[in-house]
Amino acid sequence: MQLDTIGNETSRLLVAEYVSIPLSILDLAPIRRGSNAAETFAQSVALAQTAEASGYKRVWYAEHHNMNSIASSATSVLIGHIAHHTDTIRLGAGGVMLPNHSPLVIAEQFGTLETLFPGRIDLGLGRAPGTDQMTFRALRRDPSASDAFPHDVLELQGYLGATSRIEGVNAYPGQGTNVPLYILGSSLFGAKLAAQLGLPYSFASHFAPDALVQATTTYRNEFRPSEFLAEPHVIAAVGVVAAPTNAEAQATFEKVRRDRIRLFLGRNRPTEFTNEEVEMLLDSSHGESIMKMLKYTAIGDAATVTDYLNEFARIAQADELITAHHSSDPAQRLESVKITASAMGLGN
Repeated sequence: MQLDTIGNETSRLLVAEYVSIPLSILDLAPIRRGSNAAETFAQSVALAQTAEASGYKRVWYAEHHNMNSIASSATSVLIGHIAHHTDTIRLGAGGVMLPNHSPLVIAEQFGTLETLFPGRIDLGLGRAPGTDQMTFRALRRDPSASDAFPHDVLELQGYLGATSRIEGVNAYPGQGTNVPLYILGSSLFGAKLAAQLGLPYSFASHFAPDALVQATTTYRNEFRPSEFLAEPHVIAAVGVVAAPTNAEAQATFEKVRRDRIRLFLGRNRPTEFTNEEVEMLLDSSHGESIMKMLKYTAIGDAATVTDYLNEFARIAQADELITAHHSSDPAQRLESVKITASAMGLGN
């Protein structure tokens, strides 16, 4: 989708400042049609290795439950597996849905990861359950757990730091590892919390685009420096479909659109939608809502993707972009990762 065009020389100069913006990757660990979780994990290893070789800063994995098309439910376990097969790239959660867990357990998990792979682990935290209400109950969590999110973040921060906020309770491993925390969000709540706590903020514009500018502006305006972060740091998520030509990228994106319908509307369905059903759903109100998630997606060849990402970074007021490479084919996804890295000058 095209972004608003840049109308003056000042804006063009602002865009130029973003040419060297750091890029990262959000791996949704998709289980593709006719595949399985084992194949997905192998593909995630290949993706992280390609990202590392191409100069990306980090790869994050998101917690989802009861979705037969996503394999990243045990986020910390997957991070450990990928870390064993890479050397330098940062790895983390984008994110752990903290209402699903006790802060102590998450501190122990990520303290363990940081101990095993020092200097490479991130911990992004989300307030949503990452699933439906029925599954949330199966996780044995209280429906009001999300209300305690700010308190839980502080409790977790204490476990990972030098002093626990709960007297007599410490995370082993975890204590003193200082795993960096990131607040994830798709609304003003997360932006305000990240600003208040002086933590970096990552906006989920790859699936919830509407509040992007308002949230990042609020975060920057209300940011309070902390011992963890002196200045605001915004990570904005953006979809990417990069290919050798614009026509190839558009063809891949058309497959992505149909896969999205199957993912969201066919969730845990006993039989898959037929091609005809998918076409009908694309034109429905449900289909329009799902396609809206793809509002911020760079689609095209190297030059087209570069222009889009530079402009998106300006609009999002981003210090870093985390890219979700949408493709129905693992080889196409790796190609997109490489084209984007080269186009944006990573590793130069």
